[in-house]
Amino acid sequence: MQSGMLRKRALTAGLVAALAMVLTGCLLSPGKFTSELHLRNGGTFSYSYDGEIYLLALSKLAEMGNQAENSGSAYIQQPCYSDDEFEERECTSDEIAVQKSQYSARQQKQQKDAEMLRAMLGGIDPADPEAATELAERLRRQKGWNKVDYKGDGLFVVSFAIAGRLDHDFLFPTIERFPMSNFFVLVANREGGTVRVDAPGFSAQSGGNPFQGMMAGMAGMFAATAETAEADGESLPVFPELEGSFKIVTDGQILANNTDEGPAASTAGQVLEWQINKRTQVAPTALIRLTN
Repeated sequence: MQSGMLRKRALTAGLVAALAMVLTGCLLSPGKFTSELHLRNGGTFSYSYDGEIYLLALSKLAEMGNQAENSGSAYIQQPCYSDDEFEERECTSDEIAVQKSQYSARQQKQQKDAEMLRAMLGGIDPADPEAATELAERLRRQKGWNKVDYKGDGLFVVSFAIAGRLDHDFLFPTIERFPMSNFFVLVANREGGTVRVDAPGFSAQSGGNPFQGMMAGMAGMFAATAETAEADGESLPVFPELEGSFKIVTDGQILANNTDEGPAASTAGQVLEWQINKRTQVAPTALIRLTN
């Protein structure tokens, strides 16, 4: 029983941390994917992403984070233990009063967090069974989202492709009515025809994407407790498995990049390629000069 209590407390702490990250805007995470960015002299570009995207606010994280300690809407008294032998004992009136006060504070915070989460999702309630369907329909209306299939537990399988002139910065992904969210890829225009590419979403431990590192650590913690949780009849959340490749193809001048092998020649110009997995430490980045 003691090990179960300790495991539950660790589980609760991890879920609260995860929910806090979701509420700061770290909503999205890639899973298994392939992605390509083409940058051409003359100022045109194209970008594609095929694979998995996890919207973590629609997974079990939010639900479990809110219900990790107590289920239902009524207060449930928690057991008290002796300090020396850690054996269960009767709670004092003061201890019960403290429990009730803490429970009330948690309830108020959970309500506030739920309201913030709905606002961040553009009015979509993650507790609504139709929330994922509504979001998928919203994405399909946006240019570039050619396929959006919801698979459950916050997992979407998508096919995205877009092309145009690079006369503005480009971010992927963007979601209509989401006031704030993390991104996978940023293509930033500089003066003089130089373009900087950063892909903070395509690394597990990058300083530009602390959420991925936290998720990797939490995935290990949940894996260690999964067997016990299943024996207790608990259902743990699904965590993204980061695995994919990112390519930049260009006929421009590559000024800098952090690939392992450097550029490779192709019929379309030069190719930079990164293989991404949960051990990837540094996010892909490149600096490229394009001529008009």
